[in-house]
Amino acid sequence: MYKKILLPTDGSEYAEQEVERVTNLMADDGEIIILSVAGKLTSSAFQRRTKVRKLNQRMKKEAEESVAKMKKMFDDSLNVKTIVETGFPAEKINEVAEREGADLIIIASSGKSGLHRFILGSVTEKVLKNADIDVLLVHND
Repeated sequence: MYKKILLPTDGSEYAEQEVERVTNLMADDGEIIILSVAGKLTSSAFQRRTKVRKLNQRMKKEAEESVAKMKKMFDDSLNVKTIVETGFPAEKINEVAEREGADLIIIASSGKSGLHRFILGSVTEKVLKNADIDVLLVHND
């Protein structure tokens, strides 16, 4: 059983499938840490600073809504903490895991393939490659 489980979410239905696995793997006195990472855009000559600021605010709000939504899926008797970070998702997931002393990351695979996956990159793949702790990959179709 794991004492601290990090549960990254992007708000998708794939992330919700992680919830059912968490309680089966968590120690009785364990903690669930729900994390969402909001991207951060920077302004350029082609984008107005105010537009970029509004987009960043919207991404952060969506991340806050994602962790709140996922927290509601757990029984109130469980120890659940929520965190919202800004930056590159794979990097932040591993940073938070280390900072919080997590001993397991449960992460969903989006099921993307082909060109779409190549262009976007794979957060899950980067987490798996760089994590210093156990990672449970929840495969989704």
